[in-house]
Amino acid sequence: MQRLATAGSTMNVTMARRSKGNVVVLQSGGPTPVINQSLTGFVREALDQGSFGTIYGAIHGMDGLLERRFIDLGRQPRRLWPSIARAPGAALGSARRKLGPGEIGEALDVLKQTEVRFLISIGGNDSAENAHLLAEAASASHHPLTVVAVPKTVDNDLPETDHCPGYGSAARFVALATMGAGRDAEALRRSVPVTVLEVMGRNAGWLPVAAALGKRDERDAPHLILTPETEVDENRVVSMADEAVRRWGFAVVVVSENLKGPDGPLGAAAEPEHVDEFGHAYHASPGRYLASLLTRHFKARVRLESPNAIQRSFPACVSTTDAAEAYLAGQAAARYALAGHTDCMVTLVREPDAPYRCGTGLAPLEAVAGKERLLPPAFVTDESGLPSPEFHRYAMPLIGAPLPRLGRLRGT
Repeated sequence: MQRLATAGSTMNVTMARRSKGNVVVLQSGGPTPVINQSLTGFVREALDQGSFGTIYGAIHGMDGLLERRFIDLGRQPRRLWPSIARAPGAALGSARRKLGPGEIGEALDVLKQTEVRFLISIGGNDSAENAHLLAEAASASHHPLTVVAVPKTVDNDLPETDHCPGYGSAARFVALATMGAGRDAEALRRSVPVTVLEVMGRNAGWLPVAAALGKRDERDAPHLILTPETEVDENRVVSMADEAVRRWGFAVVVVSENLKGPDGPLGAAAEPEHVDEFGHAYHASPGRYLASLLTRHFKARVRLESPNAIQRSFPACVSTTDAAEAYLAGQAAARYALAGHTDCMVTLVREPDAPYRCGTGLAPLEAVAGKERLLPPAFVTDESGLPSPEFHRYAMPLIGAPLPRLGRLRGT
């Protein structure tokens, strides 16, 4: 199922047309386990349609576009695409580059000189911002450029779409990692009573709460989840970890990579370690800080697990649902572009009735660029940060096959 833009949309829509104009595809930002599914879906649909000219791929995103580093995706062996689709990382190479005022005109010049009339940007919030700037500049200069973005982020923080390609697979990884870390901590107990698991999520808690998708009973990990949306009380963290250890003999605390306390970034100096071109600040690890705090309290080793990029690149944890929807989003981008829709992003649209079904729609890039969708309060139950049944209903279809059930010996 595909849906066109909803009524009242403010996006620019040119007259539907069939064109032999060239197209360039970009991959930007942090890769996901299924970003190449979207690339493959677009390229194969574009070839099947036969209505584009040359299908260029920009090497390393906006860097490659500005430096005119392109490859011809239409000339790649067709037998190669299934294995490209399954590969993590970004097959074209990615980049984090914010277009400056002077670079917008430079990018348009490159597109004009290569006779590109279609730009497909596969990325997240920041990529949408670049795409929107180019669409606006093209419109202002009367350059016939159609710009369509394809959503991509494990953070699941893009507005206007039910969920983002990449999230389901990363959520599956986090859930399985938490199940495994929990049983490891349960086995060691006294010698290593607490495990802190730090996961991605920048300013949104969608991935941390996914850690509880495999939790079957109270003893199972996790016992406490800390998300960026809620200010962290260090005394409460210690108290709740202590309660779990007294009750079960161990505790697993899942934390976001970006937490704040009453005085700012948790346990970090006021100055960030790094600020990227889009103004995103990166502070010292809150997981490391909390592990040190809990080590002092328990006077025992506290293990810190920080999978970093592994959670968005582990092939064995790819969700079948996520892979199929990422491919669908790429296909839809080709169709929407040829239909004349521009300055817009493909969205995933969940059908309201069971069983779970999902199609595509469109949203204006202006509503997505540089914006974030945080975890709704209704998706969290209480001060433990554990997710509500509503979150489970939302997330379980996205992670693919059912998670395994892990047994326990009676009397342990």
